[in-house]
Amino acid sequence: MIVYFAGWGDGFDATATRNAWNAGALTVVSWEPHGTKLARIADGASDRYIRAYAQAVRKLNIPIAISFADEMNGDWEQWGASEAAPRDYVRAWRHIHRVFADAGATNVIWTWAPNIIQPGTHKDLSRYYPGDKYVDWVGLVGYFTDWDPHSFTGLFGATLTEIDRFSRKPRLLLETAAMPGRHRTEDVRALFAGITASPGIVGFSWFDHKARADWRLATSPEGTAEFRRMAANALYGFDVRKVR
Repeated sequence: MIVYFAGWGDGFDATATRNAWNAGALTVVSWEPHGTKLARIADGASDRYIRAYAQAVRKLNIPIAISFADEMNGDWEQWGASEAAPRDYVRAWRHIHRVFADAGATNVIWTWAPNIIQPGTHKDLSRYYPGDKYVDWVGLVGYFTDWDPHSFTGLFGATLTEIDRFSRKPRLLLETAAMPGRHRTEDVRALFAGITASPGIVGFSWFDHKARADWRLATSPEGTAEFRRMAANALYGFDVRKVR
């Protein structure tokens, strides 16, 4: 699985998506609506752009996952809880879904992805959920940090329990990683152990970038070695046609 970030107004990267698929990887687009309002999207202001994007996805005709405006329950994004009402988020999501359906772009795995429940996020995630009719996978965004629990249940448990109240769709850890330092090996072990024990989780994506912290695996040789060992022992393989 390969995750890439796309800004609002960016075209669909069909070439990279095809190359990834031919190499055995599913592309996940994290589509970020910078520079616009969710209410305007819901009211049709971006329909020409969305329609062209959908037509490009349909033309490619291979499975692709799209996560629109993730981390919407936090207060740090332009489309987040401090900037947009949950009803506008739901309206925008459903509107985009309908435009894609009208264009015949049925090869999309729609992946809804809140941030994990923590200080600064809304705890009632059901207010942001577009509904099972509009969602194929439920993604989560959550990182192991020095101030968070160093266990899978401690980090993700409350959010998974909250989501269980309103959806049983397959789960995907859309973004995760662990801070470098003395806990990284422990966190990597916790991540793999938690996913292995959770049959409803179809996979995860490690955020291998330097941002507010240096999440790259290469910054911690011990953590990288543990990641390789755990990955070699794991059996991750799924048919996307069977988990929709």
